[in-house]
Amino acid sequence: MNELEFNILFIILQFFLGILIFSILGYVTKYIVPKLKNSSLLKNSRIFNLKEYFPDEEIPELMQLFYLAMIIVFSVNMLYILISWGPETINIAFIDIIVSLYLAIKIEPNSFKNKLLLFLLIPFGSINFIIFGGMSWIGLIDLVHAPIFLYFIKMYFEKVMKYSETNGFGISIFLLFSIVFISFIVTMIVEKVSPLNSLVMVSNAFTSNGYAVLGSSGWGKINSLFLVWSGFFLSGIATATLTVAIVMKHVNKEFDNLESLVKKNKKN
Repeated sequence: MNELEFNILFIILQFFLGILIFSILGYVTKYIVPKLKNSSLLKNSRIFNLKEYFPDEEIPELMQLFYLAMIIVFSVNMLYILISWGPETINIAFIDIIVSLYLAIKIEPNSFKNKLLLFLLIPFGSINFIIFGGMSWIGLIDLVHAPIFLYFIKMYFEKVMKYSETNGFGISIFLLFSIVFISFIVTMIVEKVSPLNSLVMVSNAFTSNGYAVLGSSGWGKINSLFLVWSGFFLSGIATATLTVAIVMKHVNKEFDNLESLVKKNKKN
């Protein structure tokens, strides 16, 4: 067997290995997730109940923020797939598999379009990069895999707009997202940094933590992003909740006084 034949067989192996591993991960995830959702642990536990942490009015807003956050994740993931950004690529390879898996388990293969989407979501490059290391010709499939995230960016953007109209939200959250997203692109170009570094820098600047990259490793930077935005939103929700509580306490007090006054007038 000459070198060319060996390379062809190796590419075929990588192709079928990518399909096999992603199919197994998809099947296991699709089986486990419903089991967890219906388990008594999640249903009865206060830890996993969002209403224990947020007011009822804030939960729809969190869904909108989730959709916007996913748009940013899709964008960063797509950029990393198309362009190798150095040592962070291994971290993004795991994220690519997780994000692709998340989208895949939500698609039912009941039409040709959905079957095609499922195939295009298979992260061949990321799976084989983790297993074999380095790049190979199988990674060329990512030239088709990466643009598929544009489809989901459009889909999630439509969900944001529909969610905003249905729940009567204004444009404040969308404006927040637009500022962060535009700054993310500008910083990446002007500062000549990787997408992950750009997102960390913008997040730190936006939340008044400085304009620097916190974390020396890929996972450290991702953890930094999680901490920054979790703290930002939790502090904002806590402030809003405290304000509502104070206002309601004052309103209830005034209402009680008014009720007492009405009863007194009725006696007279």
